[in-house]
Amino acid sequence: MSGDLVMLGVSGGVDSSVAALLLKRQGRNVAGLFMKNWEDDGRLAECDADRDRLDALRICATLAIPFHSRNFSSEYWDQVFTHFLAEYGAGRTPNPDVLCNREIKFRTFLDQARELGATTIATGHYARIDRVDGRYRLLRGRDENKDQSYFLYTLGQQQLAATEFPIGELPKPQVRELAREAGLVTHAKKDSTGICFIGERDFRAFLAHYIPAQAGDIVTPEGEVLGTHQGVMYYTLGQRQGLGIGGRRGAGGLPWYVVGKDLERRQLVVAQGNSNHWLDSRRLCASQASWTAGTPPPDGLRCTAKTRYRQADQACTLDFSSNGLMVIFDEAQRAVTPGQSVVFYAGEECLGGAIIAATNAPYGGLATQG
Repeated sequence: MSGDLVMLGVSGGVDSSVAALLLKRQGRNVAGLFMKNWEDDGRLAECDADRDRLDALRICATLAIPFHSRNFSSEYWDQVFTHFLAEYGAGRTPNPDVLCNREIKFRTFLDQARELGATTIATGHYARIDRVDGRYRLLRGRDENKDQSYFLYTLGQQQLAATEFPIGELPKPQVRELAREAGLVTHAKKDSTGICFIGERDFRAFLAHYIPAQAGDIVTPEGEVLGTHQGVMYYTLGQRQGLGIGGRRGAGGLPWYVVGKDLERRQLVVAQGNSNHWLDSRRLCASQASWTAGTPPPDGLRCTAKTRYRQADQACTLDFSSNGLMVIFDEAQRAVTPGQSVVFYAGEECLGGAIIAATNAPYGGLATQG
């Protein structure tokens, strides 16, 4: 073991476990740091943080690397969770993973790692970093099904220069096999899903604990009242489950979809059929743009974009001529959701991204149509 200290974020999952294994096999000077980012108040079901911390500790013991633990729950509350609540309260659908990466994992964690003597940090993300002509680039992970660059677009040159992604070249099945061969206790551990601080508990009950629900009408775009809802914050654009308005006489058997929200009237707007046009948009306006290169790309850039994590790349043009950033897609996009992130790519490179503010879908908030 030699060289500068690498501080690895150990989560108690298989991905960070194998990242630790690979760094150890490379002969790196590595230590593990477990982050506790959430404190329950006792009125809600417990998170899995204690179990995850124990698993992270076991991995570090197995690999004979130093283990550290820090509680960042105060920073997480101030810098991530309050924003999450404000966005839902405003009728938008935020992505706390993006903000957590920017504010906690690659800022608070990085600062703490340096205080502990580390030169660089490492995480178990499925992404890659290289350097071309003196500039660091954020690249997609080799495993297309697990690539997490979408959630990392806020990383700038300083963060990329100080970060390693040891498993970025590997497919997930190989990661699990490496863990199994090495006898790591996390080799078969289920991947975490959903929002980290909600875990397996009921989303509506969790959100209602912090934001008072306001019931209202479920209406069609023409204004026909179809039923009632318990709060528009519980729904997202394109949602078809949990509306409770199926089987209406004369409406046919096609499902209903959420196509808009009217916060002032407390109305949830729905339309029937997957082919309805109410969710389609060719343009979106975005704010809070972040570019991995440190500076925006040229106006009129042709690239691809994702407006949600699992979406296939969509061809688009970036327009900086108006206030903010306008994204113009070659083809109409379905259920583009304010509050979510639009992330841009040039081939395998992640260029950056921004927060979706409005679209030109009928209920999207943009006046510009077409």
